[in-house]
This record gives sequence, structure tokens and C-alpha cells, in this order.
Amino acid sequence: MSTTMPDLASAAHRRHSGLLRRRRNIDHVVTALCAVATFIVLAALVSILFTLVSNGIRGLTFSTLTRVTTPPGNGGGLLNPIIGSIIQTAMATLIGTPVGLLAGIYLAEYGAGSQIANAVRFVSDMLLSAPSILVGLFVYLILVAPFGHFSGIAGVAALAILVIPIVVRTTEDMLRLVPLSMREAAAALGAPRWKVIMLVSVRAAKRGLMTGVLLAIARIAGETAPLLFTSLGNLNWSVSLGQPMASLPVTIYQYAGSAYDDWVQLAWTSALLITAGVLLINIVARVGLRGEDR
Repeated sequence: MSTTMPDLASAAHRRHSGLLRRRRNIDHVVTALCAVATFIVLAALVSILFTLVSNGIRGLTFSTLTRVTTPPGNGGGLLNPIIGSIIQTAMATLIGTPVGLLAGIYLAEYGAGSQIANAVRFVSDMLLSAPSILVGLFVYLILVAPFGHFSGIAGVAALAILVIPIVVRTTEDMLRLVPLSMREAAAALGAPRWKVIMLVSVRAAKRGLMTGVLLAIARIAGETAPLLFTSLGNLNWSVSLGQPMASLPVTIYQYAGSAYDDWVQLAWTSALLITAGVLLINIVARVGLRGEDR
């Protein structure tokens, strides 16, 4: 029996319908898996924030913010760790950000195919993935052991080293996303290369560059391991960079496992303050960038 044209058309239609139905089913399954994964991430994030706020808010009083740490049972606060964290984080950001930005600009704009650029990129990626405790140990060997005591400047150096590779990687990636036509248009007007980079490429990528800096601040604000080897912590009031300096992450490490309830409460409040600080910096930076775009 011979096959007619309508039979062939019907068979092709059935195959096409089956293929379309299979693709739709696969799309529904992938969509459901993505939705489940998103829900798991959101549930974990909400759970962490709820635990942090519910435990930390109870210790967030005026006295906590204005008194220094004291022995257990004396109503001590977090003034010295707060000031120590602000000093060390701010100085590390001010030192590490320009170095990271300039290195990232070199990799993206000048270092195409260069062996030096490849070496810098490799070292930067290694630092980005290296455990922060190794950075702390390195700074301990060059800034703590030779002088015989821990210091705030050693903590700043360790945190600055952690800032650099994050800013380098984000700067290079963001500048590579700037369309080549924008650079060519500026160069066609006779602008020198450095002016094209600073006024066109960097300006176009400023949101991404700011995001990189914020990521770096968020990371070093919660780093504990490198500070244990460098600034160590200080139960007394001290803003001298030549002496051991208190910080909120080290306070969390030292107090969270304490047998005293008031110290455990200070650890929870310290964690809440770090989270609130990073959130505040993020909001201020984004509002500022939005204002510049108007």
C-alpha cells in the first residue's frame, strides 16, 4: 500500500506536535527548578536576617553604642570595636581601592596580550580565591613579628590586600563591557587615550566600579581571621594605629562562645551593626549614583 501526501503531512504534524510538547514540558520543569532554588535562597536569607535582627536588636541601646567593652557583668558597650572597625575598614578601602582601580584599568585598556598583564591577572585571581587567614599570616610575618606586637596598621594592611583583587577583577570586567564604539567616537574627536579612558570608559562603567568597591567593603567589614593575626583586638579604648585595635568581627569571635550572657548579647549586636553598616553604605552609594545620572 502506497503512502499518500495527506498521511505524510499528518505524520509530520504529529512529530512536530510531540517535539513542541516535549520542549514545553522541559521548559516547565526547568522553570519549576529555578523557582524552587530561588525560594530556597530567599528562605535562607530571610531566616538569617530574622535570626540576626531578633537576637541583635535587644542589645542595641544608647549605652551599647557609647560605652567601651568591660569585664562581664559591668554593662560594657561596643564603642571601641565600632570605632576600630570604621578606622580599619575606611583606611583599607582608601589604600586598596586606588591600587585596584589602576591595576584593573591597566589590564582592560593597556594590557591586551601582555605577559605582565597576564601575570598580574593570575596573581590577582590567586589572591581573590586565597583564604583570608593566609593574608593575615603574611602580614603577621612582615608587620607584627618584626616589631614584636600587634597593631592597627597591620590590620589595615591585611584588609587592604583583600580589597585589591576584588576591585581589580570588577574594574577589568566592567571596562571590557564598555562598547568599543564609544572609545572610537571619543578618539575620533582627537581626545588623548588617557582622557578617553577616564572620561568615557570609566564614566560609562562607574556603576559596576562602585559595585566592586562595595563588594570589597562588605567583605573586609566582616573579616575576622586576618585581624586575629594583625590588630588582634583591644578591650580598652585605643585609636592608635601602632597599638592593638578592637574591631566588631573580632568581638563577635571572642564573645559569641562566651559563658557570659552579656558578652554573647554584644556579639549578636556586633553582627547586626556590621550588616546594617554594609546595607547603609550600599543604599547611600546607589542613591548618590542615581542622583548623578539625572
